[in-house]
Amino acid sequence: MPFKRYVEIGRVALVNYGKDYGKLVVIVDVVDQNRVSALVDAPDMVRGQMNFKRLSLTDIKIDIPRIPKKKSLIAAMEAADVKNKWDNSSWGKKLIVQKRRASLNDFDRFKVMLAKIKRGGAIRQELAKLKKQTA
Repeated sequence: MPFKRYVEIGRVALVNYGKDYGKLVVIVDVVDQNRVSALVDAPDMVRGQMNFKRLSLTDIKIDIPRIPKKKSLIAAMEAADVKNKWDNSSWGKKLIVQKRRASLNDFDRFKVMLAKIKRGGAIRQELAKLKKQTA
């Protein structure tokens, strides 16, 4: 099968464009396949229509009925442990690292540079020891 992630009710998606950029939302209804948009909702946003192009589908899916109430959606998200699953996924970890790096100031970037130089030196020393042992 070429696709594993389908646009379906209960599919968790990441908003990749617009004012809600970076938020996790749940698809609660497919509005129109011709207009290519879905009704999405999240605990910290107002339910609204969003184009599929603005959504990146994740592997996470929760079991909800079509167009649930906000309270039942929040309960289903907590029961499925969506936030924890996202934070433990490689995609979520990568985004956390990107946000952390973007918030660094000049001195923090300087410290990271020095740490990389130090690590590289230690790796070179160990590699030289291993080469000496095998030769």
